[in-house]
Amino acid sequence: MMYYSEQTIIWFNGEFVKAAEAKIDLYSQSLHYGYSVFEGIRSYPVGDGTKMFKAKEHYDRLRRSAELMQMPFTLTTEQMTELTYEVLRRNNFTDAYIRPIILCSPNMSLSKGKQSYLAIEAWEWTNGYMSNQMRIMTSTYRRPNANAFHVEAKVSGHYVNSILACQEAKDNGYDEALVLDSDGYVAESSGANIFYENNGVLYTAPKGNILPGITRATVMELCDELNIPVQEKLFTPTEMRGADAGFFCGTAAEVVALQSLDDVPFKKNWEDSLSYVIQQAYKCKVMEKPFEMEKKVA
Repeated sequence: MMYYSEQTIIWFNGEFVKAAEAKIDLYSQSLHYGYSVFEGIRSYPVGDGTKMFKAKEHYDRLRRSAELMQMPFTLTTEQMTELTYEVLRRNNFTDAYIRPIILCSPNMSLSKGKQSYLAIEAWEWTNGYMSNQMRIMTSTYRRPNANAFHVEAKVSGHYVNSILACQEAKDNGYDEALVLDSDGYVAESSGANIFYENNGVLYTAPKGNILPGITRATVMELCDELNIPVQEKLFTPTEMRGADAGFFCGTAAEVVALQSLDDVPFKKNWEDSLSYVIQQAYKCKVMEKPFEMEKKVA
């Protein structure tokens, strides 16, 4: 996939520049130690224009991630939102994926950042990140220990763990990984949160050992609006295998159906599940279209 061309414009270190001409310092802490924080944001064609979905929540979290990692950073959520819309406008993007990232200046010591700068990149989007009806496996890799990292921060270095888990699954003939926390409970996929459904109730891992996703929070809002019971609880892969349905959710993934876990199929036809209702409601939510739940799924 080509993410940019010779004409693509990004925001980089205080100015709009061509992506092909932007340069990162080879002595940057971000390059050597994964010491950077980032977000993934979607924009959609809404009405006659372009609108980012929950831009405030994403940029508030980016600022919080920088704070947790002790990175000096002063831009406000409002300033970053305005800059992002300008990046979209200059590239004529509407249905797009946006990647803001805070990078740190040259520093070969293991100390907090001395200076940081923001890049905002974007590219046109069709959801090729995850396909519907995914076959997943329980990974041998675990999520980083919550006592060793700020797992609630979206830190670049954390995603080495995600690459290992995802590639292990693909090497074994699966589409994606289900990753456990350090205590052996289900946490998330390599890059999305997880829900499963049983007997008319949705379940998801609680905060503490997961990245508490903005899409995850949106799913819980939709459950409340549609009177679909949802519970945060610790659970094992054994509890999830053979449940009625399951799905991943995230900004890039949106809501993606799972077909099986460790070769054990989920029981319900996807279209007959409450999880399917959530998938359809989420599509309407991001496009700001009305949604009505036609029937209560048994």
